[in-house]
Amino acid sequence: MMLMKFRFLGGADIVGRMGMTMEGDGKNILVEYGMSPSKPPEYPISPPRVDHLFLTHCHLDHCGMVPAVCGRDGCELFTTPLTAEISEIMMYDSLKIAKAEGYPEPYTDTDVDKTMRCVAPLTFGDEIELGNIEVAVHSAGHVPGAAMFEFSCDNSTLYTGDLHTADQGLVLGAKPVKCTNLFIEGTYGGRNHPDRKSTVDSFIAKIEEVIDRGGTVIIPCFAVGRTQEIMILLKDLGYEMWVDGMGRSVTRLFLDYPEYLRDPKALKSARRAFMEVRNSGMRRRASKGKIIVTTGGMLDGGPVLGYIRDHRNDPKSAILLVGYQAEDTNGRMLLEDRHMVIDDETVKIECEVQKYDFSAHAGHDEIIDFIEGCDPDNVIIMHSEARELFLPDLQNYNVILPETDKTFELDV
Repeated sequence: MMLMKFRFLGGADIVGRMGMTMEGDGKNILVEYGMSPSKPPEYPISPPRVDHLFLTHCHLDHCGMVPAVCGRDGCELFTTPLTAEISEIMMYDSLKIAKAEGYPEPYTDTDVDKTMRCVAPLTFGDEIELGNIEVAVHSAGHVPGAAMFEFSCDNSTLYTGDLHTADQGLVLGAKPVKCTNLFIEGTYGGRNHPDRKSTVDSFIAKIEEVIDRGGTVIIPCFAVGRTQEIMILLKDLGYEMWVDGMGRSVTRLFLDYPEYLRDPKALKSARRAFMEVRNSGMRRRASKGKIIVTTGGMLDGGPVLGYIRDHRNDPKSAILLVGYQAEDTNGRMLLEDRHMVIDDETVKIECEVQKYDFSAHAGHDEIIDFIEGCDPDNVIIMHSEARELFLPDLQNYNVILPETDKTFELDV
């Protein structure tokens, strides 16, 4: 048996700033290293010197601080090539936002450049050996390119990262992997998603209602995954539709890696159905259109603020939220009291506001089903603010609820 020490540097009992070290076999391995893109950003604990870094996917709370480690240590960065390319965009964007907002920059352009030279690309089905540890890569079903990592020696340890087990328009759901130790995200502890078909039907019905009454539909989206998922859903509606923001370049990257997509033809078709906003003149035209899919997803920046400024006093128009709205964001403020901060001014939003659940995370019951399919001895729940809600359903397992900066050991 080989004992390995595990320590969460962040993200154990919160959704955000993920990071976990694995120490053993003469190696120090870091799995993910992200930031919480709050105001100001919040970072995980600084890790010791790292030999290898594993990155599950490209969302900022998982990849956002990777350059601080790769820039310092020059360690190998194992991830899928699609995740690496999109993470590079996210890292440079984080630096741009830090400069614009006046926050200290957590790393430099040089660190990002060095990080990309550290990438050791892996894809689903690949297996590598690191000393006595074998590592296998599986799809996490979250966004294109998102991976789960299975670490095996005498036993096996599966780290899911962000996980979805249901099929989406973009990707197929993750499948259970038999293991002894299961590190699994619990974002939706105690909550299940509504029926997907009902959600899609009501979403499209609302879009048609708004357009029929003469309004414009504004759909704020995360650039990675949600923009493309919504585009696929709407591609056959036949309305004048625009897409704006970082989601445009992410869509192009997705199409460069069709092997990570459920149906590349569907995304190609969706891209043709939408006009891309490339300059201020096109943005003015888009604002007079029928449907606008645009970053940012939590309304704290990006082109979406301009579109809302144009339509906020129009009761015929609507803002349809399709993603998670974190505390202290414009999106949460909009949901709770119909106000937002635009151009440093708090303004009332008079247009219609609705929220729809298109989450790319597994719901509570889906997580339980996945755990039962993996049949582990030990279940370690992370990336969750409601971990205790899983306990009644997991009485047949040894459940560990790790704490930040507290070390625990497992046989791997």
